[in-house]
Amino acid sequence: MSQKRDAAIVGIHEYPSRDVEGEVSPLQIKAECAARALEDAGLTWSDVDAIYDSGDGGGMMSGLTIAEYFGLKPDVIDTTGVGGSSFEFHAAHAKRDIAAGRAKVGLLTYGSTAHSNARAIGVGGGAGGGMHPAQNMDAFAGVTLIANYAMVAHRHMHDYGTTGRQLAEISTATRLHAMRNPEAVKAMEDLEFLDIRETTIDDVVNSRMIADPLHLLECCMISDGGGAVVIASSDVARDCATNPVWILGSGEATKYPENGGDITTSAAAQSGPRAFAEAGVTAAEMDIAMIYDSFSITVLALLEDLGFCKKGEGGAWVEGGRLRFDRPQDGPALNTDGGGLSSNHPGMRGIFLLIEAARQLRGESTSQVADASLAVAHGNGGMLGSRHAAGTIILGRD
Repeated sequence: MSQKRDAAIVGIHEYPSRDVEGEVSPLQIKAECAARALEDAGLTWSDVDAIYDSGDGGGMMSGLTIAEYFGLKPDVIDTTGVGGSSFEFHAAHAKRDIAAGRAKVGLLTYGSTAHSNARAIGVGGGAGGGMHPAQNMDAFAGVTLIANYAMVAHRHMHDYGTTGRQLAEISTATRLHAMRNPEAVKAMEDLEFLDIRETTIDDVVNSRMIADPLHLLECCMISDGGGAVVIASSDVARDCATNPVWILGSGEATKYPENGGDITTSAAAQSGPRAFAEAGVTAAEMDIAMIYDSFSITVLALLEDLGFCKKGEGGAWVEGGRLRFDRPQDGPALNTDGGGLSSNHPGMRGIFLLIEAARQLRGESTSQVADASLAVAHGNGGMLGSRHAAGTIILGRD
């Protein structure tokens, strides 16, 4: 099938430390990652004519801050901020801007010191400093972020008979991949994980309960970190230092609380079909699935909504270790860098989904899937059981 190859990921870099101990700022992390990603692509700062920024590290008016900090005067400034899915939105927007002739080289960056700042990401209250009008259906009750996800897990169990042991398959697969990734192992050591090793289903379900039914080993770590992605037009990409990873399709959507709404169905049910249709491929063809893994239930719900299996069948579908990198006949391999559960989660993880998907399609992953040619990167921003955004990107190699 003929697929449009307007834009490709040509440069990537992931900040190696997950515990910076206050030695660098988010902006410094962003700049370091940007420089290394441009170097990876064989490009320079002067080649960049489009900046995509989610507001991390730059504060208010981040488009102005980041352009000045990088010393750039871009033709395109996109400051879409939709939480952890921001970077999938940015990749989609970069593809559109490049296809429209508005830009040649787009730069996506992320930097966070969430761990060093001791941010209570999972257990903090949803209302923050005050009640926002959009939170009137949940924040008044004091629902924490992890309680929201636990509520989705309970509903999925109630409606479909999903079990805790089935959810644990997700954590065991990502930990297997993490133990093959030296940076993930170092992250767990720096963040003082106990008993760092591959885990079993029993390990997961017997770990400490955090928010019933979610256990400790089903919850993402809180780390520092950052990364950068360079996206270029086809004529630029062909002359870059790396093999291009083409953006074949994209989808964007949002979901929010509604009377009678199904909290086990995410916005991916809207963004996924659009992305696959644009790319002319199906979920069944994916070799790699980089899925936002804030919690185990996040992955299960998103796999269903993206079409890997029917709604309610995710528990049975993930059984038996089918998400491991060394089971290509079952496919797809899940979060082969170790994911947010065992590699990094500095608050927003969407950019790392793009980075590891690109690594896989370039043949550079520490849990490399043989002859991987297609990948999906799906970001979820916000809270799964409440208001959130979904960004789906389909990637392919030459």
